[in-house]
Amino acid sequence: MSRRAFTLIELLVVIVVIALLAALLLPTLGQATERARSTACLSNLKQMGVALRLYLDENGNRMPVMQNRSRGTNLVITNAIADVLGRQLGNPAVLHCPSDRQRYFEDTGSSYFWNFLLNGQPADSLRVMGRPVKENGIALFADQLEFHIARGPGKGKNYLYADGAVKTFSTVELEPPTP
Repeated sequence: MSRRAFTLIELLVVIVVIALLAALLLPTLGQATERARSTACLSNLKQMGVALRLYLDENGNRMPVMQNRSRGTNLVITNAIADVLGRQLGNPAVLHCPSDRQRYFEDTGSSYFWNFLLNGQPADSLRVMGRPVKENGIALFADQLEFHIARGPGKGKNYLYADGAVKTFSTVELEPPTP
């Protein structure tokens, strides 16, 4: 009875084929991971919307007065998102976007930006610069930066709108007008 073993060439061919398959799958796995992070970020925004609704119910349907903390400053802000909505949020980890690799959460306490133009306004009649806006046309919270850029160039941020909708948009860069 003779025994047949793999030759060195056959073994190398198998290793090359496995390496090629891995090279083809890695970008797809990276994109799937980023889609999962983006979905978790959308869920965080939805939870922030629920927390804001609880705040409105407890405070006469008036928007909170909140400020966004800036990076690289020692200015103490007592009305940051975590300070104002902390009780309604329960877990401060909701303010951390899983795709925030720039450490905004660690530096400012939130991966998300509050639309401070709405501070103190009645929630049922929002205005921006004196003009009324529709609930589906005004964002309350958004990602601080384009954290989900791994989805491709020009892919945008996640937004929570006043009507409770949470959406992802791509940013549009316009060409400057030609003279």
